[in-house]
Amino acid sequence: MATTAAAGTAAMIVPRNVLGQGQTPPSEEFTGALIGCGGRGPGTFKGMGPNVKQVAWCDVKYKDRADGKQYYTDYRHVLERADIDLIAIATPPGWHSLISIAAMEAGKDVLCEKPMTRFISEARAVADAEKRYGRIYQIGTYGRFSGNRRIRKIFESGLVDKLDTVLIQRGGKKVAQWSGMVQYDVRDVPESLDWDMYCGPAPLRPFNPHRNGGSHRGYWDYDGGGLGDMAHHHLDRFCYEYGRDMTAPCRIEAHAPPAHPEATGMWGWIEFTYPDGFVFVMDSGEWGEPYNRKEQKGLSEADILATLSEEDSEKVKAMPEPEPLVSFPDAIRTRKQAGGHAEASHRVAMLYHLANVAIRSGRVINFDPVTEHVIGDPEADRIVNQPMRAPWRV
Repeated sequence: MATTAAAGTAAMIVPRNVLGQGQTPPSEEFTGALIGCGGRGPGTFKGMGPNVKQVAWCDVKYKDRADGKQYYTDYRHVLERADIDLIAIATPPGWHSLISIAAMEAGKDVLCEKPMTRFISEARAVADAEKRYGRIYQIGTYGRFSGNRRIRKIFESGLVDKLDTVLIQRGGKKVAQWSGMVQYDVRDVPESLDWDMYCGPAPLRPFNPHRNGGSHRGYWDYDGGGLGDMAHHHLDRFCYEYGRDMTAPCRIEAHAPPAHPEATGMWGWIEFTYPDGFVFVMDSGEWGEPYNRKEQKGLSEADILATLSEEDSEKVKAMPEPEPLVSFPDAIRTRKQAGGHAEASHRVAMLYHLANVAIRSGRVINFDPVTEHVIGDPEADRIVNQPMRAPWRV
C-alpha cells in the first residue's frame, strides 16, 4: 500500500455515481472527503461546489481520534471507500502527487490545492494519471478563468513562431514570510500527530513546530517557499492567456543569494526565456536590485497579431474564441475536462519549480520543454526528479 501502484484494490472500485444510471443528475448530492484538514482545508472542500456532503476527514493530526469511519490519519483507507465520489486535497504539497494519483486510480475526482506538487516530475505523473484514468482534476485556483480568450486564440492557432514580448510581474510572492529557519531546536512530537506520516515521502527530520502548519512552506522537504504558496495564483492567467501552458521555458536565470540546502530563502528576480523568444520575469521586490535588464513590451492582442503575416492574421481573426473554461463543480456533473486540469496546471507549476531549481543550483538552467529535463547539468536535473523516502514512490 506504500505506493500509488499498490492501490490495486482501490482501482477496482467504481464510484456510485457511475453505476447503473449513467451520469449523475445535477440534483444528486455527491459525497466527498477532505484530506488535509488544516487552515486551507475547509476552503478547498467548499471549492468542490454545492451539494457535496462531507463524509470523511483525514489528517495526520487525528492520531488520537481516528475511528476508521469519519476520521482517518491514512488517506489510503479513505480511498478504499466506494461511497466517496470526490477528494479534496489540502495537505502540504509533498503529498499531493501520491494522493492525487491514488485517488484517480480509485475512481475519484480530485480538487487539489496549489502548489500542484513538490517538484516537476511529480506533476508530470499526475497529468499522465489524469489521462490514464479519465478522471476530473482541478487545481485549487481559478486565475485562468479570467484570461483574455482572444489572445489565447492566437496561440492556439499554432501560427505564432517568434515573439519580441516581455512581461514583468512584480511582488506578491511572500518570499520573506515563507523563508525557513536555518537553525531550530528539537521538540517532542504532539501525541495527536503522526509525524512519520506527516513527513511521508520527505526525509524524516526531528520535529519542530515551524515545520508543521502553514510554515511548512519554508522547507524544501515539503514545499517551495513563497513561490509554492503564491506563484500559481499569479501564473495561472499568464500561462492560459499567452499560451504558455502549451510549452515551457528553455532558459531560466535567477538573481538570488546562495540557497540553504534545507530552508527556503530570499530571491530577487527570475527571468524565463521561451523557445519563441517570449521573456517572462518574476520580480519579488524583496531582495537585491530590481529587475532592469529588459522593458515590458509587446503584450497586447494587436502586438501579437502584428508578428503574423497578413494572411495568418486574417486566419486568426476568423477563428472562434476558445470555449469558456469549465469549473470543477460543472466538470464533475458534465464530465467535461476542468479548466485547471492537470496537464495545464503542470505547465503552470513548472515555472515556479524551475525558478526554485535555478535558485537552489545557483546556475542558469537550460531546460528541454519536450523531455522536461535540465540540459547538461545532472545536479540541477536531480531537483527536477527528486527521490522520495522509502517506501513511497510515484
